[in-house]
Amino acid sequence: MTKTLTRKPSRASASEATALYDIPGPVTRRRHLMYGIASTVVILALFGWIVYLLFDTDQFTAQKWTPFEYKGIQELLLRGLGNTLKAFAYAAVLSLALGAVLAVGRLSEHRVLRWISTLLVEFFRAMPVLVMIFFIFVALKVQPLPALVAGLTLYNGSVLAEVFRTGINAVDRGQREAAYALGMRKTQVTTYVLAPQAVRAMLPTIISQLVVALKDTSLGYLITYEEFLHAGKLIASNLDYDLPFIPVVMVISPIYIGMCMLLSWFATWVAKRQRRNLKTRAVGVAPAEPGTLLPGGQ
Repeated sequence: MTKTLTRKPSRASASEATALYDIPGPVTRRRHLMYGIASTVVILALFGWIVYLLFDTDQFTAQKWTPFEYKGIQELLLRGLGNTLKAFAYAAVLSLALGAVLAVGRLSEHRVLRWISTLLVEFFRAMPVLVMIFFIFVALKVQPLPALVAGLTLYNGSVLAEVFRTGINAVDRGQREAAYALGMRKTQVTTYVLAPQAVRAMLPTIISQLVVALKDTSLGYLITYEEFLHAGKLIASNLDYDLPFIPVVMVISPIYIGMCMLLSWFATWVAKRQRRNLKTRAVGVAPAEPGTLLPGGQ
């Protein structure tokens, strides 16, 4: 019996195999540590300066924070938050639907349909969303909520159309060719082969665009839509409480940030759930075994 000798890889070769860049030496590590300490000191100094300005301008006085103790103010904020979420829900669903329709149009084999879809996408994507909202509200005399939702839908739908089209085109060409070889039609290829694979790659971009739509709902206060920012503006402009502008910002901003982070967390949860899905999980293949020899085989 012959024994096979294996040589253990050296530490240097292991480092070279796992590192994508040069391993920093002692001097470089000390320099990076100094950079980190200096950056931390600067950030802490800036934060301390901001807190000092807030105290120096009497932003933490009881008079400016008293409004949040009243039930009417709390109901106003909750009603504004509900209106914001309602406008976002309508805009998100309609934007996804419009984006899918325009993406299908841009991928169509019919030249006229493809040109019309391209024109709509480029036009609405180039138009400022505030201009579209004002045009729908003033020129077409639409109510505040439909005007806000329509403006957000046209803009975000055109952006999502490009996201969908790019994601479908990014799927390996062999997937499309294999589906056509099985006799599938173009609609079946897009629905059952390309779209499911593209959605997993497009999900972070889709969620990022929905976050933009959520933040753009704050434009509704310019057309008198009683959303969350509009409620905060009413409280901040109250002379009876010494114009509590900074306290209102400190209350509203974390809620907006929390909603955006919740949306990002939901996207991460959906992505993990898709990776655990049995339909997308790799299937083990049994090792090849000797088969039955054909007649005349040796």
